[in-house]
Amino acid sequence: MQFMSSWEADDNRTLLHFSKSTLETFRQHVQASDSDCEAGGLLLGSVHGTHMLIEHATVPTAWDKRFRYLFERMPFGHEAIALARWTASQGTIRYLGEWHTHPEDNPNPSGLDRSEWNRLSAKRRDKRPTLAVIVGRNALYIELVPGSGQGSVFSPVE
Repeated sequence: MQFMSSWEADDNRTLLHFSKSTLETFRQHVQASDSDCEAGGLLLGSVHGTHMLIEHATVPTAWDKRFRYLFERMPFGHEAIALARWTASQGTIRYLGEWHTHPEDNPNPSGLDRSEWNRLSAKRRDKRPTLAVIVGRNALYIELVPGSGQGSVFSPVE
């Protein structure tokens, strides 16, 4: 499976680029078999105007709740990594959003996904929209979610 590294928003105003290591994390957690549980974590990277470079995706921890059709990220572990990266980069590597898997070829957000994304965006101190990624078996679903309503959906750049 080949996930594209560069993506653009439906309004063509925002570009995203995923590092090789981020895409590798996604690939390692694809729910390929019927017994695989959902996985997820944080997306960390840098902001360049309206564009983003996603440099790191945290991986599930022992505290996270993982089921076939549900992933609940617990703060322990993920937040420590995010803080360490932010500190080491002197504030250039920051929290951009969240990722999780779905056991479907071409993933789409559930109602629960949407409400969680809106909740995360609404509570952000920096008032930026939250980057939300769903990793499916054959494709990614990527959306930049504002504090209220639906955001920009992304497509791969060939």
